[in-house]
Amino acid sequence: MRILLAIDDSKYSQEALRKLIAQTKRGSQVRVLNVVESIGGYISAGLIPHVVSMAPGMEEDRVKQAKDLVRRMARKLRKAGFKTSEAVEEGDPKSKIIDHAENWNADLIILGSHGWKGLNRFLLGSVSEAVARHANCSVEIVRIRNAARMARKSAQ
Repeated sequence: MRILLAIDDSKYSQEALRKLIAQTKRGSQVRVLNVVESIGGYISAGLIPHVVSMAPGMEEDRVKQAKDLVRRMARKLRKAGFKTSEAVEEGDPKSKIIDHAENWNADLIILGSHGWKGLNRFLLGSVSEAVARHANCSVEIVRIRNAARMARKSAQ
C-alpha cells in the first residue's frame, strides 16, 4: 500500500502520524509530504488584501524547516517499520497534495484536520475538505477529539 502522509507542524499532524503507525500494516510505503505555502500576500482582519515583500532568505529558511520536519516524521515511521520517502513542495497545499498523490499513485492520503469552523474556515480554507473532495484515491482525515470545540473557544 502506498500512503501519502500530508503534514504541517501541528498537533493535528502528530495525531495523523500516531494513527498511521497504530493502524497500518508495517512495511507499507509512506511518503511524508509538507507543502510550504507562499506568504507573498494575505488578508488582514479588516478583509484588506496586503502584499508582503519577502527577503529570499525567509523563503529558503521556511523550506529548510519543512525539510527538517519531514525528515523527523519519516525517521519515526522508519523506526516503526515503514518504508519511507520524503517530499517538500512549494505552493497551494490543497492542489499540491492532490497532485502529488496522483503523480505518486498513492492508494491513501492521510492528513490531520484543524477543526476550523465559521470565519476561520472561510478565510483559511479547509485543506482536508478540499483533498477529500478532489483526490482520486481514498482519504483519511484524522481529528483530535474536541478539536472543533477548542478551535471555537480560542477564536472567541
